[in-house]
Amino acid sequence: MDVLYGVRVTGPLAPYARGLADELARLGFTEFSARGQLGLAAHLSRWLAGSGLDAAGLTVLVAKEYLAARRAAGYTAYRTPKALAPLLGYLRGQGVVPQDEIIVPAGLVDVLLERFRGYLLAERGLQAKVASSYVAGVRPFVAGCLREDGGAGLEHLTAADVTAFMVSEARRLAPKAAQRLASALRALLRFWHLEGLAGPLGEAVPKVASRRPGLPRALPPAQVRAMLSSCDLARPDGRRDLAMMLLLARTGLRAGEVAGLQLGDISWRCGEITIAGKPNRRDQLPLPAEVGEAIAAYLQDGRPATALDRSVFIRIKAPHRGLTPGGVTQAVAAAARRAGLGTIYAHRLRHSAATAMLAEGASLAEIGQVLRHRRPLTTAVYAKVSTGALRALARPWPGSL
Repeated sequence: MDVLYGVRVTGPLAPYARGLADELARLGFTEFSARGQLGLAAHLSRWLAGSGLDAAGLTVLVAKEYLAARRAAGYTAYRTPKALAPLLGYLRGQGVVPQDEIIVPAGLVDVLLERFRGYLLAERGLQAKVASSYVAGVRPFVAGCLREDGGAGLEHLTAADVTAFMVSEARRLAPKAAQRLASALRALLRFWHLEGLAGPLGEAVPKVASRRPGLPRALPPAQVRAMLSSCDLARPDGRRDLAMMLLLARTGLRAGEVAGLQLGDISWRCGEITIAGKPNRRDQLPLPAEVGEAIAAYLQDGRPATALDRSVFIRIKAPHRGLTPGGVTQAVAAAARRAGLGTIYAHRLRHSAATAMLAEGASLAEIGQVLRHRRPLTTAVYAKVSTGALRALARPWPGSL
């Protein structure tokens, strides 16, 4: 029986310990982290043996029972499903434990919601995360409808029912969240109408009032420079964060677009990057020399050799997968705190890029092209920060000519 990273695994998971150690090394886990993962596997293996289970019995429900038992025993580390993800991922890849169980809809509510999800993915072309948020948002509405009529009679749904639900939900939701719910509910009602389950009630969803956007919350150039200077270029994460923030502050990318940037999206010969924007757009933007140099420095000395995908920006901690949009935002927030600026998120740098272009004499149309706005009205908000741009829109005062 092998001792791996100072850990001996006994019980039903012992035959897989060596393979797990090799997989952890491939994923880029440090020796300390790998020791913790193998210690968790050893503890789980003993728990399985004490419960009379073998490795094949490690289902999702059994894993939840184990984690509950671990928490009850007073353990303070490795107590969440995320902690078990590397082990379960390896065992599933080996065919030892079953894949994630597919939850079969248990009732009419789930059946209707799964059909709605399929419509959003297949017909509307929404991304899986967006479709899931739509489904989660309208679940209370669907459940309420079926409780009232016992599972049938959606054709009797009225505009008053739709309005009452939205008014009730809007009282507890922020304006943006209420707007997203309204969009999801319109999509659901239009789907039901297409399916013949309800009348044409999509337009019955009231619009959510929202204030026109105020002044864009751009950062002064000195604060942007302070955030960039806060990155420690002696560290891989510092080189990575500098490259990301330069992309945000110089080209106006969104956090999700920075996270989604792939190695093949950079054309070094042409000095361009291809951006996978929204919705399902791919645009070419020039790559400023300063930004390109920072990205090249990170790729040459900072991006992990054990990266598991072709994302440009990779997590520092194993497994070394592409950074998420939330990870980009967290990196910006950390830089702002280091610079003594409080909490600042990634979108502020996008606003800063736009106002910097405006200050250098770029037109609103040119700014809209760089930011890839679909409507000129979206870009027009930046006219508020420039007296000169506003003067061009003002009508002459009567009698001033």
